[in-house]
Amino acid sequence: MSLVLILVFLGLLIVGVPVAIALGGSSLLMVMAEGNSPHLVVVHRMIAGVDSFPLLAIPFFIMAGSLMNSGGITARIYDFALALVGWLKGGLGHVNVVGSVIFAGMSGTAVADAGGLGNIEIKAMRDHGYDVDFAVGITGASSTIGPIIPPSLPMVIYGVMANASIGQLFAAGLIPGLLMAATMMGMVAWYAHVRGFHRDATFALGRLWFTFRRAFLPLMTPVLLIGGMTTGVFTPTEAAIAATAYAMVLGLFVYRTLTWRGLIKVSMETVETTAIILLIVAGASIFGYLITITKITDNVADLVLSITSEPWQVLLLVNIFLLIVGCFMETIAAITILVPVLLPLMEKIGVDPVHFGLIMVLNLMIGLLTPPVGMVLYILARVANISFERATRACAPFLIPLLITLGLVTYWPEMVLWLPTVFYRS
Repeated sequence: MSLVLILVFLGLLIVGVPVAIALGGSSLLMVMAEGNSPHLVVVHRMIAGVDSFPLLAIPFFIMAGSLMNSGGITARIYDFALALVGWLKGGLGHVNVVGSVIFAGMSGTAVADAGGLGNIEIKAMRDHGYDVDFAVGITGASSTIGPIIPPSLPMVIYGVMANASIGQLFAAGLIPGLLMAATMMGMVAWYAHVRGFHRDATFALGRLWFTFRRAFLPLMTPVLLIGGMTTGVFTPTEAAIAATAYAMVLGLFVYRTLTWRGLIKVSMETVETTAIILLIVAGASIFGYLITITKITDNVADLVLSITSEPWQVLLLVNIFLLIVGCFMETIAAITILVPVLLPLMEKIGVDPVHFGLIMVLNLMIGLLTPPVGMVLYILARVANISFERATRACAPFLIPLLITLGLVTYWPEMVLWLPTVFYRS
């Protein structure tokens, strides 16, 4: 019956059935075939799966990112990043990365970064004579920082599925996110040296101060969120509400770049996106429940451990598996399906759930840049007006710094767990 469950689910995906329906439908068919449980157990488990306070953070983080884009706040962030690092060789490439780091502290999603900041960055790099492929590649790679640096939408989902502290997951993502930025800026510097890129701005303290003042209030968003969570003023869920309220105040009353009609449009888009995500979570809840009671998780752990019991080799196998999954499955669906399967294996080899959360999310972020389901690739192809295939080739070289970071995150757990230990476990 376990094999039937998985085969039916995969079959439904192959024929184009939406993930949420494939999860719930395959689970219902298994319950009906077994006949040992009432059919209402499917509905009960699906409702229980979304009846979670931390999941309230999802719509608010989505809305906060959309408000930042719609309210013109991203342009202020970009101008500040240009004044800060635009004087380096290959300046706009560095600006691209730094802008994403700043925006990551507001949105928590790679898609919001690629669609919002990416539009500004690619246009600016084109206007300054940069190769379109380079512009698209660094924009795609830097957008993956969004879900690693807190706050992070995928980490909220992982925390709920793994019963792990979302606050600790957020804290664990800060250093790896900055490490991602450092490796990407190193690659930009290498490109600048090899291709002879110029400087795109001269360093001027007055200009830096002017752009800093214009961007000061948006720059305070990460300080507000991270400071509030680490000091215990509010929970991660309440932080998402605070971020949304702050973005609304900035857009509607401070800068007055967001209209009430625009607010309604953003709200409706948030409702639509949240509904899709929660349907996936609901379907994955019953699917994960059936996987657990049929001992699939134990069998997977035993199978992997029969191949090797060395933790570093198990982590290598899991990384390869997650990279492959990321090519074919959307991030939220992959997390909700795979956490119940892989987490017991990680616990058997002594991997901290928070550490594994970073490993899983980073793997799946890399998947956003790989075909055939790389969501960021589709967005960049539309923004840059190039083919999906060309966007894929453009992003391929920038997988190198991401894979280097993945290796460090996987095999250097002390780096990942240092901040959670300082803020939550001391």
